[in-house]
Amino acid sequence: MLYPKILIAANPEECAKLAANHFEELICSKPACVLGLATGSTPIPLYQELIAREKAGKIDFSRVRSANLDEYKGLTGDHPQSYRFFMQDNLFNHIGIKPENTIVPDGLATDVEAMAKAYEAQIEAWGGVDLQLLGLGHDGHIGFNEPEDVFPVHTHEVELTAMTREANKRFFGSLEEVPTAAYTMGVGTVMAARSILMIVTGADKAQIVKDSFFGPVTPQVPASILQFHPDVTVILDEAAASKL
Repeated sequence: MLYPKILIAANPEECAKLAANHFEELICSKPACVLGLATGSTPIPLYQELIAREKAGKIDFSRVRSANLDEYKGLTGDHPQSYRFFMQDNLFNHIGIKPENTIVPDGLATDVEAMAKAYEAQIEAWGGVDLQLLGLGHDGHIGFNEPEDVFPVHTHEVELTAMTREANKRFFGSLEEVPTAAYTMGVGTVMAARSILMIVTGADKAQIVKDSFFGPVTPQVPASILQFHPDVTVILDEAAASKL
């Protein structure tokens, strides 16, 4: 059992700066690195910080490759709530990364198994993920790996829980508009990354942070598997760290 390196910052903006330091160090030392990227509201301050650092000449994304954790099933890449659109709007359109060096699961895949295998194969062809960015769901999910009886290994389709759909409703017009399924990297795919960086903010996440890193390892709390990864850094704001 391994404990993560935990960094505590005053607020989400300071968390973003700490996280950006990890990205800057990696990109400067390995310009053609592979990043595993996440969506949602938590990483937005980080992406804004990375944009600012490239504009300031501190980092260069021109050789960086990226693979996203997940995508909603049934949404096109230009749908305003798709994760491909999110990444373009919040990061890719504002940095020097090449479009062909960014992959996101295909929300319109007709052959899910083939799409998933091709996704894994592309990550492998790039040499694997150097730094995987994660958020943390209220139920401990990472990517869209929801609580279940086993840890899914590879990229796969998942039915979204009522809790996850409710949490994501704020991005849509109504709950009915939130997709019921998604495609996500598996837990095995995440664990294969050389290093993992998780950002968690807000008092509402304090208990699941404690459960994930100081409770039993169980697929009912998917993030708990990270206790077995040798290089995990968790960046918390004071509110998210309040139960540690």
